[in-house]
Amino acid sequence: MGTHTDAHIVWDWNGTLFHDVDAVIGATNAAFAELGLAPITLERYRELYCVPVPRFYERLMGRLPSQAEWEVMDAVFHRHYTEHRVRCGLADGVEDLLTGWVAAGRSQSILSMYGHEELVPLVEDFGISSHFIRVDGRTGPSGGSKAEHMVRHLDALRGTVDPRRTVVIGDAADDALAALHVGAHAVLWTGGSHGRAGLEAVGVPVVDSLSEAVAEAERLAVSG
Repeated sequence: MGTHTDAHIVWDWNGTLFHDVDAVIGATNAAFAELGLAPITLERYRELYCVPVPRFYERLMGRLPSQAEWEVMDAVFHRHYTEHRVRCGLADGVEDLLTGWVAAGRSQSILSMYGHEELVPLVEDFGISSHFIRVDGRTGPSGGSKAEHMVRHLDALRGTVDPRRTVVIGDAADDALAALHVGAHAVLWTGGSHGRAGLEAVGVPVVDSLSEAVAEAERLAVSG
């Protein structure tokens, strides 16, 4: 993979390293049921999903949920997600990709919109924490954009990581927008929350496997 030690990957967690799409769909449909909405398929979810998350519900409901509705749906989603996630695992090939990137003298970190207090022990339980120089989950309310979290994440790595040689790998358009917000690159993959058409609209490379994502990250990081 080369020896460019300043190349850095910021990995998304949910839908990228952690293959939790089934848990997300199950929890989403549980939240919809609270408001009498019909269940949604994975294909429909990928077609409509966006952040801030209330906008996603607006696409389905024809209106923004009220604050009370949003709070109920968000609480139900997280409760059901916690129940479903125990049956989920890492995406195929993740451990080899993480090991290979580190073995090449490069660094990587995780930035997720999953709650920080839940994220850290989950990463540790999979035995992969040592591959990352930093693991950050969301602090504060859920449902918003990743951009400001990305600012804080890279600020914490200042002096260690150069945004121009940093590549964000994720499954959502918001991952790419957060990367662009801080002057980093992005690669999006089609195995998570968005369909290919929605990802390609962002204007960054879109791939169908995480191995392709890492290869593209290498190319982008080396080119600066």
